[in-house]
Amino acid sequence: MAAETSQRGRLVSQINVTPLVDVMLVLLVIFMVTAPILQQGVEVSVPRVRAGPLHGQEQQFVVSVTRQGSVYLNDTRLDLEQLRQKLAAIAVERPDRQVFIRADELVPYGTVIRVMAALKAAGVRNVGMITETPSAQEAARPLAIPRRGSSSH
Repeated sequence: MAAETSQRGRLVSQINVTPLVDVMLVLLVIFMVTAPILQQGVEVSVPRVRAGPLHGQEQQFVVSVTRQGSVYLNDTRLDLEQLRQKLAAIAVERPDRQVFIRADELVPYGTVIRVMAALKAAGVRNVGMITETPSAQEAARPLAIPRRGSSSH
């Protein structure tokens, strides 16, 4: 702070904002450089569907299932029993807590169902599925449901 003497002899204090602006600009540059580096996670190719986003107010719990069948809670790899134990502890504290499942589109249906069964066994009542919004070309195509085996029943 700078202090000057006025004409009558009293001190007048003024804030010098130049150093404050310099510090803020340096912090802005640091955050701009580090923000893209901090984005990390599990690589999963999620299905594309037409649905609106769900907005949450607090940190989300995301269970990811990779193509290889590995299960992650946020970025921590767990087996289904460890996942059930961790989510059971969370469900005791916050039974209304929502957990999202983010599974690769090539993961077998049974694997996703086993993960959902572990969530239910843990006491999780609110489960959401994470998808991606399709591009304009994908949205224009009719839905194709793959079938296994022969089509004659």
